Amino acid sequence: VGGTCVIRGCVPKKLFVYASHFAEDFEIASGFGWEVGKSSFSWKKLVANKDREIDRLNGIYIKNLDAAGVEIIQDRAELRDANTIYLVDQDRTVRAKTILIATGATPFVPHNIPGAAHAITSNEAFHLEDLPKRVVVVGGGYIAVEFACIFNGLGVETTLLYRGPQILRGFDDDMRDGLAEAMIKKGIDVRTQANVGSIEKSGDVCRVTMHDGSEIETDLVMYATGRVPNTIGLGLDKAGVELDGAGAVKVDQYSRSNVSNIYAVGDVTNRVNLTPVAIREGAAFAETVFNDNPVSVDHSDIPSAVFSQPEIGTVGLTEAEAREQYGEIEVFKSTFRPMKLTLTDIDEKMIMKLVVDKATDRVLGCHILGPDAGEMAQVLGIAVKMKATKADFDRTVALHPSAAEELVTMR
Repeated sequence: VGGTCVIRGCVPKKLFVYASHFAEDFEIASGFGWEVGKSSFSWKKLVANKDREIDRLNGIYIKNLDAAGVEIIQDRAELRDANTIYLVDQDRTVRAKTILIATGATPFVPHNIPGAAHAITSNEAFHLEDLPKRVVVVGGGYIAVEFACIFNGLGVETTLLYRGPQILRGFDDDMRDGLAEAMIKKGIDVRTQANVGSIEKSGDVCRVTMHDGSEIETDLVMYATGRVPNTIGLGLDKAGVELDGAGAVKVDQYSRSNVSNIYAVGDVTNRVNLTPVAIREGAAFAETVFNDNPVSVDHSDIPSAVFSQPEIGTVGLTEAEAREQYGEIEVFKSTFRPMKLTLTDIDEKMIMKLVVDKATDRVLGCHILGPDAGEMAQVLGIAVKMKATKADFDRTVALHPSAAEELVTMR
């Protein structure tokens, strides 16, 4: 219980991210006078400890549901009509006045590529018996980037293949370019404009053949080419629920489908696919339906993070989006070496960027590449949501020494 985020998403991913940081942290420590002895890493121990934490969280969710008087039915549910649900294993039906679909999304693997079945997805990556020596990650979104950094940080020879011109489509271009450069410096083989033609497996070795005829030999191929709404086989057609072209449940601002008593929240609606958004949508649904207080969720200016190495924190519009929507804008950017790295040989840059509407001075977007970027983006989200201006940022006294002080000293 807990969904993708808790079981096979954000939570175990962040634990793996922490694990992958230590090799570089040991390297940094020597610059500060620490002599770190010979270190070793146990993948099996990490996975076991991760599983124990997930079990603990699962238990908490079940306890909370029990305390609230919720009946949990462990079964597969399929709609028979707008009020009837068939439980497959128990071979019985239950009826409900109101139905909420919250089945999330599932990893997408393009089946038109020969041998794609040999690849794993993020689902399986959390349960690998052994850590491979070589891995090819296919994709350029945040999941692909995060796992490429995780594997690389754990000592795996890592190749990232993306068919587009640059990773992280949809993010600010300075963040995309900065992260790609940093990943390459860390030893990740980042290949853009790269299309997989086929995958062959012989014993424990996979051979990836590209469209240009080149080949990559690896121990593991992981596909992270997006996620699709988890609606197949739910019987939504029998209930008359409309789906869009991506297979997502079409809903209005109150998360109601075209069938008046059936609602949907979270990734299955393919609006903003982030866990806190799904939680907010669920709370709004409950308030709307059961407290007779219609509440809609504002999907603008939602802070988000990419837990890559270095990580990205962002809120609001990218520079390109701001130019398109507002016309004349001002861009403030600072690039510098994080203080933590000044006593080391690591040449990694931190980037901070503010996108401002020139007509109103309102800060339209904040973008950060570097340590703790996600933590900063959460707080910046408040300022952007409150429509803070660049003058508001300028009036704020800097906290020194910190990386975040750059946000209030850029002129």
